[in-house]
Amino acid sequence: MPRHFDRKAEPSQRALRVGELIRHALADILQRGQIHDPAFADRVITVAEVRMSPDLKVATVFVMPLGGKGADTVVADFDRHARFLRGEIARRVKLRHAPELRFRLDTSFGEGDRIDKLLRSPEVKRDLDGDA
Repeated sequence: MPRHFDRKAEPSQRALRVGELIRHALADILQRGQIHDPAFADRVITVAEVRMSPDLKVATVFVMPLGGKGADTVVADFDRHARFLRGEIARRVKLRHAPELRFRLDTSFGEGDRIDKLLRSPEVKRDLDGDA
């Protein structure tokens, strides 16, 4: 029976494990300052998550600079060094094929802040307290 991949299906354990290995490798590369580019100098960048495609050939990397400073350029900065980073990933993470790296801005921190503000709003507090 053929196996069909549903785009909304949960990732496999292998995809989760490989994504986490790549996330750690990228964080290590950034921490050691191995990207020789002024755009990365004196800049703390969080690699929040790496999502793998089901065939493990594409890794979507979610990044965010500390404090959101320079968020508008961080993806372009990473895209310029994608080839170098792919090579470093290939050396550090033993896979049959080094995945293509696609960088995206991580917006989950902003979403969390927005939800916190909503929960603290007077209207929601009133509803939660039972005052109608």
